[in-house]
Amino acid sequence: MKLASFKIKLDGRSTIGVVLADGSYLDLNAMTGCELPNTMIAFLEMGEDAMERARALAAGAAAGHPNVFPAMDTELQAPVLRPGKIMHTACNFPGHLSELTTWQAPEWQAHNWGDFHFEHPTGFLEAPSSIVATGASVAIPHFTKQLDYEIELGVVIGKKAFRVSPQEALDYVAGLTIFNDLSARDIQAREHANKVILLGKSFNGSCPLGPYLVTLDEVGDVNDLDMQLTLNGQPRQTSNSSRLHYKVADMVSWWSNTTLEPGDVITSGSPPGVIAGSENPIYLKNGDRIDCNIAKLGTLTTFITH
Repeated sequence: MKLASFKIKLDGRSTIGVVLADGSYLDLNAMTGCELPNTMIAFLEMGEDAMERARALAAGAAAGHPNVFPAMDTELQAPVLRPGKIMHTACNFPGHLSELTTWQAPEWQAHNWGDFHFEHPTGFLEAPSSIVATGASVAIPHFTKQLDYEIELGVVIGKKAFRVSPQEALDYVAGLTIFNDLSARDIQAREHANKVILLGKSFNGSCPLGPYLVTLDEVGDVNDLDMQLTLNGQPRQTSNSSRLHYKVADMVSWWSNTTLEPGDVITSGSPPGVIAGSENPIYLKNGDRIDCNIAKLGTLTTFITH
């Protein structure tokens, strides 16, 4: 099942729903007389009963019903508008770690990437206010000259999890989505030199998320999903989730050492192919279009502006 957060253009109302086979959206809130909520986190907090009810309603829905809206009559929003937290898993594709060592900024080289350890996942928090939907235009921040992209899996938590094992971890996952970790590399390098990370990864629009939240029964094997990012139609990052060092279950298990709550997002880390890792990097500029595609999950599109 594909779940979406969207705004109805006719009345400006924001709600959640199921994406039907023809691409239209079933408004779960209106369909149930507000018994199902109009926000994704509140829906996830209702648990499996809400999921099953959504599936049953979607099975009987059809175009022409007053609570079914064609895509053209809606504005797609990020599937989770404001997660409680975004937990970013760092350097989780071996190829990306390798390309880190080629970046020439002195601050970056001072980080000594060759000593990166794999005793357990490591990472950092990103600001939930940085999330934007597919189709959003993201302005290049005034403080960076090195804006870069990173395609990643977004793992959305479905129920409260604390110290869960890898074997049970997927039971706590509502579904997957796509995450584009836009990064200000020059700021990131200086922050890394001081052993911290904040503004280099958390600025307005730095966390495109979407287009949908796809439940695991529809995804299938989370460890075999093709991933590709294109810049202005040209492939830049191509990989598969099988190449993750820490798989989805490993990430959920480790990050559950702090309590995970419905709607929280865990990101997978990026495969190689980022701009900063290229021989002659040309960073993102006004007019660029980024498309992130992951098998079963759809395409997340971002437009770069001044």
